[in-house]
Amino acid sequence: MSTTEIFLIAMAIIFTLPYLIWRVGRTEYFAPLVVVQIIAGILLGPGILGRIFPDYYSFVFNPQVIQSLNGIAWWAVMLFVWIAGIELDLHQAWEHRRESGITAGLALGTPLLFGSIAAAGMLMYDGWMGPEATTWQFVLAVGMACAVTALPILILFMEKLDILRQPLGQRILRYASMDDIAIWGVLALILMDWQRIGRQAAFLSAFALLAYGFRRLMLWLPERDRWYVGLTWLILCGFGADWSGLHFMVGAFLSGAVMDNHWFDRKRMDLLRHHVLLVAMPVFFLSTGLKTNWSMGGEAVFLAAGALLAASVAGKLVGTYVAGNLLEWASGEASIIGWLLQTKALIMIIFANILLDKDIITSESFTALLLMAVASTMLTVPVVAPKLERMRKIIAGIRIS
Repeated sequence: MSTTEIFLIAMAIIFTLPYLIWRVGRTEYFAPLVVVQIIAGILLGPGILGRIFPDYYSFVFNPQVIQSLNGIAWWAVMLFVWIAGIELDLHQAWEHRRESGITAGLALGTPLLFGSIAAAGMLMYDGWMGPEATTWQFVLAVGMACAVTALPILILFMEKLDILRQPLGQRILRYASMDDIAIWGVLALILMDWQRIGRQAAFLSAFALLAYGFRRLMLWLPERDRWYVGLTWLILCGFGADWSGLHFMVGAFLSGAVMDNHWFDRKRMDLLRHHVLLVAMPVFFLSTGLKTNWSMGGEAVFLAAGALLAASVAGKLVGTYVAGNLLEWASGEASIIGWLLQTKALIMIIFANILLDKDIITSESFTALLLMAVASTMLTVPVVAPKLERMRKIIAGIRIS
């Protein structure tokens, strides 16, 4: 077969298998399609499919096909991160800065601390830290992976739970938005290459200068032109960040973060995010699965994933509980907010991909983080839904009385 034919076989598997599992298995309640696609990527990776059917795996996912898939995956994730940056609403966070600052700080700092302790425990054994990492980079990177909140998946879940447009949902979005900024800032610190500090300083300086001119230009342009100019800006920022020794996804996020979401029609932006998830992101999930590694043994990887999951969930719950006490939230709110903010999935997987690309973590650590992200996301709706129902009944009872 030609490379094109084998590529199309791979694409057929990527789009068909997760959909059938999701639709036939009716997994939507605990695992939306994007989560099933991530799981399918793990199943199709070298540790599962490659071990059971090595000849078939090497035939379908040969180097030429993987190279083609990687190109699609890179562009898909750049678009996705760019949209996530655009959708940040820091104006609301600033208006409620005391509440948002306290909650976001505790919801990020506590799981960061717990995750860093888990990472320090992993360092007692060989095979987890990447060859280019120092101890502090590895500990901070894994700790931050435990603190990440997946804002796009959080929005999807809150829509499902019917709280996105309610005051509680808007508060949670503010907390997650502030944490998003901190997460990418810490990532830039982790990736700082002191041998290429001149390039990185040049990129950040040029970005700050060009961003001012870019914003002026976008205000002058009609909306139909903003889309094309915005995409060109995305590509230039991604190139500049990668050239400087950071990562193209850092540039993609920065390019979106300096853009205002009101520059674009909201429905069109929602459709673009939906279509990126539908058309291109499944390829990214597959390419993510191809990076998994079980050479240390499934028991060690699952044990590490369990420890990281415990650090992530406990950290978010403790952080929001402390914030709830300080800010005098209503009974039950801290638990609901904590469980929603511990949702991982896409953003953490993107974060972990960057760490793996830069050799901060090994593929075994990446696999443990990936499993943690999947488990974290699958727990969210089943845990939060009954808590929300109890809260609604309590509120209804108070109104009646």
